[in-house]
Amino acid sequence: MFRPKYPPVTTYTTPSASSAPTTSASAEHISCACQHTPPAPAPAPALTGTTVRLTPTALVAVVGGGAAVVLVVGAVLVSLLLAVAITATSVAVCAVVLRSLLNQQKGH
Repeated sequence: MFRPKYPPVTTYTTPSASSAPTTSASAEHISCACQHTPPAPAPAPALTGTTVRLTPTALVAVVGGGAAVVLVVGAVLVSLLLAVAITATSVAVCAVVLRSLLNQQKGH
């Protein structure tokens, strides 16, 4: 896809000094005596990659696999968020308990 496509060697010729364009008006009406043949059409590009064709069953399997991956990733992310919430709650409870213990000792 990203490779340059060059025409086959047989479709182009090297320019010569006799084929240089002229500026005279009479040169436009001169007809050529040689037989020009149109260049051969370029061959169709060969497919270098593999083509994947999905049957309806395979398509259902791919969609089901994708849905399973989304559900697993979602469950992992929710569990990580829940772990962070539980940790934050326990740290807050510990801070409240320590604060009350320290305030009780100041009063005595």
